Amino acid sequence: MDSKLTKVTLIERRWVFSFALFFMLITTLPYILGYAKAGTDWQFTGFVFGVEDGNSYIAKMLSGASGNWLFFSPYTAFPQQGVIAFLPYILLGKLSSAPGQHEQLVVLFHLFRIFAGILSICATYDFLAIYLAKVKSRRLGVLLACLGGGFGWLLVLIGQNQLLGTLPLEFYSPESFGFLAFFGLPHLLLARAFLLWGFRILLVGDDPESRIRFGGKDQGGRKFISSGVIAGILFFAAGLAQPLTVVIGWALLFAHSGGLFLWLQHQKSKNKLVNTNKFWIYFKSVLLAIGVSSPIVIYTTLTFSLDPFLKEWTAQNIILSPHPIHYLLAYGLLLIFAVGGAYFVLLDNPWRGWFPVIWVLLLPVLAYAPYNLQRRLPEGVWVAVVVLAVKAVEGPVCDVLTRFWARMNQLYRRFAPVFIFMIFSSLILFAGGLRAAFAVQEPLFRSSVEVDALNFLNSYTQSGKIVISAYESGNVIPAWAPVRVVVGHGPESVKLLAFIPIVNSFYDVKTSRLDRLEIIQQLNIKYIFWGPEERELGDWKPEDRDNFREIFNNGDYLIFEVQEY
Repeated sequence: MDSKLTKVTLIERRWVFSFALFFMLITTLPYILGYAKAGTDWQFTGFVFGVEDGNSYIAKMLSGASGNWLFFSPYTAFPQQGVIAFLPYILLGKLSSAPGQHEQLVVLFHLFRIFAGILSICATYDFLAIYLAKVKSRRLGVLLACLGGGFGWLLVLIGQNQLLGTLPLEFYSPESFGFLAFFGLPHLLLARAFLLWGFRILLVGDDPESRIRFGGKDQGGRKFISSGVIAGILFFAAGLAQPLTVVIGWALLFAHSGGLFLWLQHQKSKNKLVNTNKFWIYFKSVLLAIGVSSPIVIYTTLTFSLDPFLKEWTAQNIILSPHPIHYLLAYGLLLIFAVGGAYFVLLDNPWRGWFPVIWVLLLPVLAYAPYNLQRRLPEGVWVAVVVLAVKAVEGPVCDVLTRFWARMNQLYRRFAPVFIFMIFSSLILFAGGLRAAFAVQEPLFRSSVEVDALNFLNSYTQSGKIVISAYESGNVIPAWAPVRVVVGHGPESVKLLAFIPIVNSFYDVKTSRLDRLEIIQQLNIKYIFWGPEERELGDWKPEDRDNFREIFNNGDYLIFEVQEY
């Protein structure tokens, strides 16, 4: 029974790879359309949503292309020591070179997105196979995991898309669902893939067949790497993409171990035969996986706690969960099915069955933990919800079933077609991406005259030099040139609220020459960017005086170099 649940055939793998490739290519269509619509007067940024964050990913890649191996945020003039973070983007950037470097970086980003998406879909299928015996159930589960969403589409239809001050979860929270990540956040996809594969290895590691494959010895006495070590390596890899994902994985594994321990004690109290040795073998594998993956978490925790720049970044990087009603609207329908699914997975194999059950039960705890990134903590829980919901439709593998649950299974199957409503929000997001690509305007597109200025800055400046500009320009500049700006990104521009007035005053004609020079000296500014966004801040225009030398001028955009004092 257990091997039937966990086994994935070659035919299944061919299907899931084909589906993954097809799905990721479909999600690429809006980006292809964006390039097709750009023309000669505009250049496509490569993003159809979340452009501000998208520019920051390209900037990280450009930093790697410029020789950095550590992450230095280009969106602040604050001193930095560098940190191991966003490593996939930094490494990808090293595959690019001038000319046409920005275009290369965008293509590399989307190749990474497609690759990470395929891995994530394959890992999701493998995780589903632990609990779902039927191939059609696994395929339905993958479809829901990739395309599923909540009832946010209904709020949009009735004009309540800002219910209680926030959008529906599926429209802005990639951690809560899947489609947004597949649409444009490859590092989250990569981390989720490694996380799910790590879970699978630990959960099936107690099978004799799997133990031969992943750890211990086979009948011939040959040694194999333990499941704990392999899972730990996968978690470590996940941490290089997104360290918080590893901590979430640890929390789930500890919760699962604790739940199993309490369940075993309950079984003992009822004088039932229990295999405590099996539990301790599993728990040792969990501890081993945590130990192997701990260096990246320890390193990240220490650096973000001790480094002054990272401490400031952490303090202002606040991503809180919305009102609980949004989670109810997001998961409510599938949670009804998940109740029956929980019973069936526990009936099939309580050792493994407790894992998705505990994961879903922990959703309120994770979503509202006292942590400034609390909305990120339900990462991947959608997969667990899908497991339980589809299991309710599939029913149990064994024949032991009460009359009540047999009727419930029939009822679940009758109402399973309502799953179609779960994909409407993703269709809206996809349609929104197509529509955005059709509308050739900022911020998805940048004018050719602005790109000329940015390309000049890329060819002229030295890496890491500081440019002062308006916030809107500051978000774009580091994606084209390996420089730093004073402000340009919400979380990464430390002390943003303090620096915005300073930048505004710099472009204010009422600001005295001495005050402006003081700003330049304090922030170590090397270049002044002056375009439409800067003209919106004030009437001051830099000229070839006051130690400023004009180095670029195409009429709409001017760049000045600050001379030595």
